[in-house]
Amino acid sequence: MLKIGLVGAWHVHFDGYAKEAQNHEGCVITRLWESDEAAGRAAAEKYGCEYFSDYGAFLAGDEVDAVIVSSATNLHPELMIKAARAKKHIFTEKVLAITDGDALKIKEAVDESGVKFCISFPWRSRPDFLWVKQALEDKLIGEVTYCRMRNAHSGASNDWLPASFYDPVACGGGAMMDLGAHGMYLLNWLLGEPKRVTSVFTNFMVESVEDNAVCVLEYESGAIGVNETAFVADKDPFSLEITGTKGTIFAGGPTGELVFNIGMGWIEPDETPDFAGGTIDIFLNGIINGGPIPYGIDDAVALTRTMSAAYRSAAKKAAEIL
Repeated sequence: MLKIGLVGAWHVHFDGYAKEAQNHEGCVITRLWESDEAAGRAAAEKYGCEYFSDYGAFLAGDEVDAVIVSSATNLHPELMIKAARAKKHIFTEKVLAITDGDALKIKEAVDESGVKFCISFPWRSRPDFLWVKQALEDKLIGEVTYCRMRNAHSGASNDWLPASFYDPVACGGGAMMDLGAHGMYLLNWLLGEPKRVTSVFTNFMVESVEDNAVCVLEYESGAIGVNETAFVADKDPFSLEITGTKGTIFAGGPTGELVFNIGMGWIEPDETPDFAGGTIDIFLNGIINGGPIPYGIDDAVALTRTMSAAYRSAAKKAAEIL
């Protein structure tokens, strides 16, 4: 049995990851570490594992083969570097780290240890985005000139988002760091890393971090990307628009449809790929069965590199060159 250690119960997705691991055949949750003892003991009882307040003791021995990191983002570097050096495979919630330097330190530890690594990029497993990725590779709409992604919700304006999401130290940012990360890693996947980022972040209802944000990204090809996000947008469905020299793709919006137009009107794809699997399943299957892990340490570093440039741009109110 693959022995799983849970690292932190802080993140809103902690329970989802823990339940997936608990239900995965061939795995057992053995230990949990959390700096908040009350929260840690409650979570450990819930998942029937041993609680540790000492991270070194948690990693010691052979009772943990792999860790699932759901801690505050600012703790990621220390926790993941120690896990890698202890030869524990690593799954982490996005983002990898707040700064480029910390991301590269984690990469160095992962590369040196040879452990398996997976970051949670769930939208890259969706059938619609898998179809879009292939369509762009096949030049269905020619050369891409523009790509806009919008992913927003009403967590602040309707007061349902946990207060921890507004902690600039623990999170490293607000709406763009959290919700906007999906658009950022998808743009990196579809178009590559940008050469320049320009950000506008505002504080509409939240003072401590941005709750309304847009990043404009410039690519070597001349294409322009736009990543929009917010915690103050009600009834605002995800939308994707990609324009090329020979056509346009739309996904999401009010209807949720995936359609494209290359001169024959708006039509849906004949078929889309199968769902590629949940991120925890992908990680665990990669360890147990040697399956592919499509979003690894280099993808994780790229997200931090782009995200940190976006925050530097917002801070200085000018474009940031990567």
